[in-house]
Amino acid sequence: MKTRSLLLAFLLALPLFAFSQVSKPKNMAVIKEIEALERQRFEAQVKKDYAFLEKAFADDLVYTHGSGVQNTKTEYIQSIKDGKSQYGNIEIDALNVRAYNDDKTAVVNGTIRITSPPQPDGSTSVARIKYVVVQIKDKKKGWQVVLWQAQKQAS
Repeated sequence: MKTRSLLLAFLLALPLFAFSQVSKPKNMAVIKEIEALERQRFEAQVKKDYAFLEKAFADDLVYTHGSGVQNTKTEYIQSIKDGKSQYGNIEIDALNVRAYNDDKTAVVNGTIRITSPPQPDGSTSVARIKYVVVQIKDKKKGWQVVLWQAQKQAS
């Protein structure tokens, strides 16, 4: 009788054990690759590495700034060249990558701090941004950002 009671208790508790298991992402290699690409892209924006940005952004990119202004790939890269989009430093506070579509699509959400370049008086400003990025893997071009959506956060 005691064995039966223990077996019944175990069977009743089994679903709890199943739901409490932490699920591992399907492909950690893809997630790590996208995390690295996010860091490289932010670095390229700061260093004005236009060749990297040309590769990293898809031709049909929709780039929505925290202000609500929306750019195409060409417009956004030009805004960096013209000094309308300036980055002194970009630090990642949080980064979460989820892979979908047999690891051909990645959705990234995170929080960053963008520090402006120093002004003539030496001062800088910091903007906290929450963002969402969608990347797709093109057979020929590799991973490319097709969507950036940012939202400024209170300081």
